[in-house]
Amino acid sequence: MSVLRPIPLSILVRRAAEELPTGSVYDLPVRHIFRGAPGLDLSVGFHGHRAATPIGPAAGPQTQLAQNIALSYLAGGRILELKTVQVNDHLVIPRPCIDMRTVGFNVEWSQELAVGDSLREYAKARLLVAILDSLAGIPESERDVVFDVSVGYDLAGIRSPKMSGFFDGIRDAGAILDEERSALRRDLPSALRHFADVPCDARLSDSVTLSTFHGCPAEEIEAIGRHLLVERGLNTIVKLNPTLLGYEEVEEILHGRLGYGHIALRRAAFEKDLQWDGALAIARDLSAEAARLGLGFGFKVTNTLVVANAGDFMPGDEAYLSGEPLHVLALAVGLRLREELGAELPVSFSAGVDAANVAGVVACGFVPVTSCTDLLRPGGYQRLHRQAEALAAAMGDTATASLPAFIRARAGLPGGGVAEASLVNHRRVAAAALGDARYAAGRTGRPPRKIGSHLHLFDCINCDKCIPVCPNDANFVYETAPRTIAYRDLVVEGGCLVPAGEKTLALGGAKSSPHQIANWADACNDCGNCDVFCPEDGGPYIEKPRLFSSMASFVADAPRPGFFLRREEDGSIAARGRWGGREVDVVVAPGGSALFCDGVAELRFASREAAAPEEARLLAPPVPEGHVVPVGHYHALRALAAGLFAPGAVSWLTASFPDASLMEISK
Repeated sequence: MSVLRPIPLSILVRRAAEELPTGSVYDLPVRHIFRGAPGLDLSVGFHGHRAATPIGPAAGPQTQLAQNIALSYLAGGRILELKTVQVNDHLVIPRPCIDMRTVGFNVEWSQELAVGDSLREYAKARLLVAILDSLAGIPESERDVVFDVSVGYDLAGIRSPKMSGFFDGIRDAGAILDEERSALRRDLPSALRHFADVPCDARLSDSVTLSTFHGCPAEEIEAIGRHLLVERGLNTIVKLNPTLLGYEEVEEILHGRLGYGHIALRRAAFEKDLQWDGALAIARDLSAEAARLGLGFGFKVTNTLVVANAGDFMPGDEAYLSGEPLHVLALAVGLRLREELGAELPVSFSAGVDAANVAGVVACGFVPVTSCTDLLRPGGYQRLHRQAEALAAAMGDTATASLPAFIRARAGLPGGGVAEASLVNHRRVAAAALGDARYAAGRTGRPPRKIGSHLHLFDCINCDKCIPVCPNDANFVYETAPRTIAYRDLVVEGGCLVPAGEKTLALGGAKSSPHQIANWADACNDCGNCDVFCPEDGGPYIEKPRLFSSMASFVADAPRPGFFLRREEDGSIAARGRWGGREVDVVVAPGGSALFCDGVAELRFASREAAAPEEARLLAPPVPEGHVVPVGHYHALRALAAGLFAPGAVSWLTASFPDASLMEISK
């Protein structure tokens, strides 16, 4: 199973600086970098802070690593709900953990990094966003961003020394930022070193969204909220579950109105979860406490819905539902709350938001409006930019220039109060969603098409869907010259190396394309999302070259196939590959010659064009009779190195070796 290894900030900065002139940043096309909407103010207030837009990523795969957070920001997110942190930071999460074939299901639920590592990633992300503001030329008026921390899951964990250190860190990350700035000054080339000194607030966040376990008692939820407000001085939002509606109402909406009869509910989850009276008591008590302290308090609708796992993609018997059906349920929960507690109740929203409905949801007065499922679909983070564009277009349609005016215009109350108008809009949107076919099973039940072919190391149909659907930007493209190489493996016979029958290695496959896909394994957590949307079988994160940032991470992933490559100071390329548990090494010299070793034999090749070695020798005995020296692996490793380090190539790998002399090993 892959282990996430955060990418050093210096590499994140170098990668962005290398890539921006090519037309993208972390594979996000520059045309999808949000720079505001001319003549419109999309900003909102959130806990006393200005955010340039009301949208952003929900706590989830888009806010775990620094590059994820940066991508969410670049695409238009300005309220970023960071992935949930909890005291139990050694989780073993089943894989694959995300199933986006129809609506949305997952089995992951909190951070995969240690608590201290999560804090560092969030601090790195804050500094990286400030650097990208300058590097990408984000207008000053569109830079206001809020980090909202998500934490869980019980009072004992929240009070633990480990979490106390985390809370201290989000209030003042100055020590971490100083360390990261020092590393940038040390590791960045001189042309980029000035980015180490960009202004960045040491306070990462003063707000928190609380997520609790299913079945957490009302009194414990209130106690955690009170601790966050009183002891930690944090503006607090409590995330609610759709089970608040009750089993019968959820069943009627999910099965009766929307037609998802194949999704099995779990009655026990409804019986154990927070009940309606408990939610109202929490709202009244903690709202009063927050007001006394001069802090904010509100609810978030909603968490995912626990359901039975169909079991044909993700392991386990339980899963969490998101996407279109959750959208309808969350609107219903939110409306019932506001009808009971008043339109002024601060409510944030996350459930099935996309470009088609974001304007309607924003018109309901929710702040923020966050997404997860939408960003896991083809286009990835680009879809967040489309949400911002859709909101701006809707404002244009109402001839309004600010969100308060937009909310009032949507309600037909141009002179009324914003809260009153937002509730009018909420009633309309919630009623319409119940009868809207786009949220029903008949519209969402068709999975992505598979074409019946299988992926190979150097061959696919080049649709590139696997690039943006990876929330961690682990998959990337490189180019290698299409060719077919005829070669012969060598076999040990009687203490000698004897050529075997002829084989071929096709670079570019049947379509002879130079376009290849690779996977940066340290940023891949085997979630499986790229497999869902790949038209071919096998899964890009499994079949495509899995590259590691260090020999240690390469070794730790054994016996799975993988590769470790590095550019040496003398301009040579050293590459190690693993197939079927066996490791081989290639060193390509600046002049084009190469040395290949599989632990039994050492082969010398005169040039790139040489299919057979000019010299082959066995290493120290004993030499196993019948041992096959895999010459095809030499050609595959060399082709991989040539493509990954080709002139103009940009990836996590090239950003890892910026100061060594460049070499055209493809010549």
